[in-house]
Amino acid sequence: MERFNDVKELLLRMRAELFREVSESYATCRELGQDGVPDIGDMSANAYNRDVLFNLSEAQRRQILDIDAALERIAKGEYGVCMNCGESIAPRRMEVRPFSRYCIDCKTDIEKFGEK
Repeated sequence: MERFNDVKELLLRMRAELFREVSESYATCRELGQDGVPDIGDMSANAYNRDVLFNLSEAQRRQILDIDAALERIAKGEYGVCMNCGESIAPRRMEVRPFSRYCIDCKTDIEKFGEK
């Protein structure tokens, strides 16, 4: 939809940046521990750093999936509509988090009680 062209461009830029960050995180993970024979302290620190980077990348992958879903909703003409209650999502929420799937009330309920 033409009215969402700016949002679509923003989402595509966000997606490209996340892919770049994930790629850099993976490259860093591969490099950890590759600098010779580490002592037990180095091994522990490297394992911790790999775990942190892996979790960061997992969160970023989830955000990429959210962005892809938002792009799909734009294509279907469903962007900005809560996937739970069907009401419009507040424009301010969409500005702050342009890949939001739920309005604030539904998101709060989902966080409290889980998805239906």
